[in-house]
Amino acid sequence: MPAFQKNISRHSLLVWMVVFVMLAISVGGLAGCGNRSTPVATPEPTATATPLPSPTPTPIPSPTETPKVVLPIVTNQGQGTPEANASAPANTPAASPSAPATPTSSAPGKKSSTGVRWLNSPAYGMHVFLWWRPEVADRDLQLVRDAGFQWVKQTFAWRDIEGAGKGQFDWSYTDRIVQQVEQYGLKLLVRVDSQPAWAGGGYPENGPPDNLQDFADFLTALAARYKGRIHAYQIWNEPNLNVPGRSEWGGRPPNPAEYTEMLKVAYRAIKAVDPNAIVISAGLAPTTRWDDVAMPDLEFIRGMYAAGAKPYFDMLGAHGAGYKAPPEMDPAEVARNPVYNNNDPSPEPLKRIYCFRHVEDIRQVMVENGDADKQIALLEFGWTIDPRPESPYHWHAVTPFEQGEYLVRAYQYAKAHWSPWIGIMSLIYLQNVDWTPEKEEYWWSIIEPAYPELKLRPAYVMLKEMPK
Repeated sequence: MPAFQKNISRHSLLVWMVVFVMLAISVGGLAGCGNRSTPVATPEPTATATPLPSPTPTPIPSPTETPKVVLPIVTNQGQGTPEANASAPANTPAASPSAPATPTSSAPGKKSSTGVRWLNSPAYGMHVFLWWRPEVADRDLQLVRDAGFQWVKQTFAWRDIEGAGKGQFDWSYTDRIVQQVEQYGLKLLVRVDSQPAWAGGGYPENGPPDNLQDFADFLTALAARYKGRIHAYQIWNEPNLNVPGRSEWGGRPPNPAEYTEMLKVAYRAIKAVDPNAIVISAGLAPTTRWDDVAMPDLEFIRGMYAAGAKPYFDMLGAHGAGYKAPPEMDPAEVARNPVYNNNDPSPEPLKRIYCFRHVEDIRQVMVENGDADKQIALLEFGWTIDPRPESPYHWHAVTPFEQGEYLVRAYQYAKAHWSPWIGIMSLIYLQNVDWTPEKEEYWWSIIEPAYPELKLRPAYVMLKEMPK
């Protein structure tokens, strides 16, 4: 290789070495500057991000609806008759949506148009038989109180008090009964009917006296003697019935105008001496018959209003037998279904009487007549367990368990849907210990007729456990 070429090569190599060193120093300086100004993040494990919920648009408020109360359906644990099991629907019908729930207020301080303060809604009562045996009366009043009920309904038959003649009173039984009821801290509702022989009125049939002033005089004496101690009076019973042999209107056709005259006389007599006593119109029999023997209760009530009865009672009396239907069943369904109306050939509107909720029809008549500011007193209601095939009540008999279940659910339904316009609800019955299975009343009772033994039917136990 020529000398100059060797010199150039050595020179070139030296130059490239210098350039390489300078470049290395330069790159190192830049790297150092970069570390001071922009740190390099150490990579971390990637985490899956939880997505945030998308904003939900706030809905525009709509008008508040009245809440509907849904009652629990209790499973039937009893055994029904084969006929009932074969023909009745498998599921107990729920309450009809056509019946709106009503607030369960007891309307404290509210008064009716007649000035009587409304009762708690409902006011729990039982129909009792305290007349003949004081020891049985003590036992039964204890049963009422132990069950958490506040009212007892007892019949004071006019003929048993003033039977010997006008003005000749025997207060021995009534004095004792009023005192016993007070001792147990209960309220007393007295049903007054059954005129004495000397008063006429179709005696021995139950009927209005020939002279209504005799009835007024009796009520004046009764109300004066027990002022503030008898809390409510029921004026007569089922005057819309004139069944031969068991007439409630002296063998005469039902007449709402005639009954209204009796009611006016009774109201004035009681209020004159005890203004705070509650006067209740007669409980009426549910019937589809309309002739000289019977009149449907709705028509009878309309006739009472037409005759001017409105100012002469503080509560409207009603009867509400459940027949075969559970208490929540819509009267329209009962009217359509022959299982529940015994295939009654009457017009469909009349067949609404075959269920507990027929009371709603009675309430509607009150509203139509401008009488909505009074309560209804349900003076009789219940379900029979009559097992006798020959009995006219057998077709709608339920099992003892169903009797208790339906009574409890009836009170629950009334509290949820009928408050505050439902007042006293007096079930039938605490048994008369002298009843025998041959009497139809025997099978409506919630206890067995025994003393001193105590034989409770399932209904009493279930009613005692029922929240009040």
